[in-house]
Amino acid sequence: MSSNLFDLLERATTDVERNVISTADGASWSYRELFALTAQMAHVLVKSGVKPGDRVAVQVEKSVPALVLYLATLRAGGIYLPLNTAYTLAELDYFIGDSEPRLIVCDPSVREGIAQLAAKVGADVETLDAAGQGSLTRKMTQQPTSFDTIARGPDDLAAILYTSGTTGRSKGAMLSHDNLYSNAATLREYWRFTRDDVLIHALPIYHTHGLFVASNVTFFSGASMIFLPKFDPDLIVSLMPRATVLMGVPTFYVRLLQHAGLTHEATKHMRLFVSGSAPLLADTHREWHARTGHAILERYGMTETNMNTSNPYDGDRVPGAVGFPLPGVVVRITDPDTGAMLPKGEIGMIEVKGANVFKGYWRMPEKTAAEFRDGFFITGDLGKIDERDYVHIVGRGKDLIITGGFNVYPKEIESEIDALPGVFESAVIGVPHSDFGEGVTAVVVCTKAGAIDEAGIMAALQDRLARFKQPKKIIFVDDLPRNTMGKVQKNVLREQYADLFAKPAS
Repeated sequence: MSSNLFDLLERATTDVERNVISTADGASWSYRELFALTAQMAHVLVKSGVKPGDRVAVQVEKSVPALVLYLATLRAGGIYLPLNTAYTLAELDYFIGDSEPRLIVCDPSVREGIAQLAAKVGADVETLDAAGQGSLTRKMTQQPTSFDTIARGPDDLAAILYTSGTTGRSKGAMLSHDNLYSNAATLREYWRFTRDDVLIHALPIYHTHGLFVASNVTFFSGASMIFLPKFDPDLIVSLMPRATVLMGVPTFYVRLLQHAGLTHEATKHMRLFVSGSAPLLADTHREWHARTGHAILERYGMTETNMNTSNPYDGDRVPGAVGFPLPGVVVRITDPDTGAMLPKGEIGMIEVKGANVFKGYWRMPEKTAAEFRDGFFITGDLGKIDERDYVHIVGRGKDLIITGGFNVYPKEIESEIDALPGVFESAVIGVPHSDFGEGVTAVVVCTKAGAIDEAGIMAALQDRLARFKQPKKIIFVDDLPRNTMGKVQKNVLREQYADLFAKPAS
């Protein structure tokens, strides 16, 4: 029997006439209509030459047809490769060259630039705009509404998601059909999702959180979603009386707390607020509870693993903790140097094992081998397990920055800054930011005083790096702090500039 995620979804859907997607403007689709659209889209993909195992790279704005494209790629046996809409052509050149997709779907406004990159790997290009219109949807209308889904095995790849690399080279995390299904099924049960749930879907769908967690859990519950193109606090507050669940990044909750309409009354129909992709400040957790009566459920996941842990549905949702390992997931804390298991309460490297853990990095067998130990994936995150078995994330190895829910590795930004005339060297760090979790900050040493200023660096990075990677502040210093081995002490810089984005006392 096929383990294609779409086959599993069709078999799990007991009421195809039930609504699955609604939009703020009143449009809606049933499961039957969604499945018909995926069939038409799958026909287009096959006619474009997509064969089982081929990559379909997608950089488009969020729309219902964009979500259909994800499911249609699975139906056609392809491997879905979502790309952040903020990526520049310079960044896309690497992703496309590395993944060698058969088809690239992009916004019509960038088709010309994308076509040049596609030509290097022999890929076709189709378009899809923010309104869900383009060459892809025009071709769909001519296609049948039925399609024989291509059978896939549990270990066959369903998606590749690129995650930042410490050397500046991004890695493609390979996720199988079973990786995605097992995690969706587990979260459905753990978070008590049913067909009566209505999710406010305001997350992007080029990211694990919005594409796999929010969408797949909704689909496999037979539930429905209100599908929003972006985060809009006014709209979200107005929709809460019609919804039951909101999934968001900490920035969502910080900004909703600034909304006068957020009250006990406004949220009384909601049963669950989930936060992830970045650390949720304990103060935000407590303020949300005071304002709404709800305790935010924080969980911990990664691009490579989907979700690993979650605070309980019933029981204490501890501020600053990410809860317990999910059923079927094993979490251990080890000494970062020796790999030896550490006792409860001690801080070490978080390692995870389970059906949710990815199959490795695309075309990087050596890197894959280095990231696993005894079948456990070495996450690069530092944490501890307390006496009540709650997992706590206390820091990150490899200097990873998480800003607004997006992973940023300093090396990539440092390489761009160091290449600028007038720059001697730089160190990029993340420091606490009330809105984004962490603010990307560059500490720069110039070849001589005044050789380049903040505006010059910002301008140079504008077309080289995605917006979320660009520094929110640039600080100029005479020298970077170093240890006796000459390594830059980023911990010293983080401590020194910890209050850089602190709001002044009122």
